[in-house]
Amino acid sequence: MIELLTQMFSYGFGRRAMLAGLLVALCAALLGVMLVLKRYSMIGDGLSHVGFGALCVAMALNLAPLSVAVPVVILAAFGLLRLSESSKIKGDAAIALISSTAIAVGLIAASLTSGLNTDVSDYLFGSILATEPRDLWLVVPLAIAVLLVYLLFYNRIFTVTFDESFARATGTRTGFYNTVIAVLTAVTVVVGMRIMGTILISSLIIFPALTAMRVCRSYRAVTVTAALVSVFCFFAGLLFSFGFVTRAGAGTPPGASVVAANAIVFVIFWGVGKLRKAS
Repeated sequence: MIELLTQMFSYGFGRRAMLAGLLVALCAALLGVMLVLKRYSMIGDGLSHVGFGALCVAMALNLAPLSVAVPVVILAAFGLLRLSESSKIKGDAAIALISSTAIAVGLIAASLTSGLNTDVSDYLFGSILATEPRDLWLVVPLAIAVLLVYLLFYNRIFTVTFDESFARATGTRTGFYNTVIAVLTAVTVVVGMRIMGTILISSLIIFPALTAMRVCRSYRAVTVTAALVSVFCFFAGLLFSFGFVTRAGAGTPPGASVVAANAIVFVIFWGVGKLRKAS
């Protein structure tokens, strides 16, 4: 274990992937609790598709992928909020509408240029080798900003999450705080796509929250447990992925390994919850 850690951290990409991934996993877990409770957990999946489309377009135009994807996904988050507030287009339909359109635009842009090359595949499926030094200059400040904003507006976000009608009646600007949640989610999804991939990034939002809810009852306990579970599962999944590369010569995808770790921990917590209810 210690030898494997030492070996992993001896590589620059290993250190970068671990730092960026742990920050993203922490942010995703905190936001995931709110999104799951608001029954809006699939927003992460929709925004990841938008991010992938924006990345493909950016690559086709030879622009910095993340610098383009972040503002585009934030705009998509605003769009999702506006569409979901419409009486004609509900949240799940709005997500399907925007995400499918974004994927189509991205695939068309990729097919007209270099096709689905290695860079596009790295964003689609995730790769620890894809984490470059310049990515940290974007990932670390954005992750820190997400955490600071979350802590700063914690009480308001808590109120809006549990009872939006009551929060609105007491004068809380629910629209503003819903926008804050959407923007934070958008930023977290984009910066996490580099390692987890478009297909699996939403699992970092959903799994830890659902896992914590199997055994915890208070909002604070669920939040803290989800954060710890998310960080642990990312660490374990990335370490397993790297260890498989060094010993077997062909590694497992880091994103898939992290999701597998989350699935195992979910089953364990689900069993503990069942035993607690039975006793």
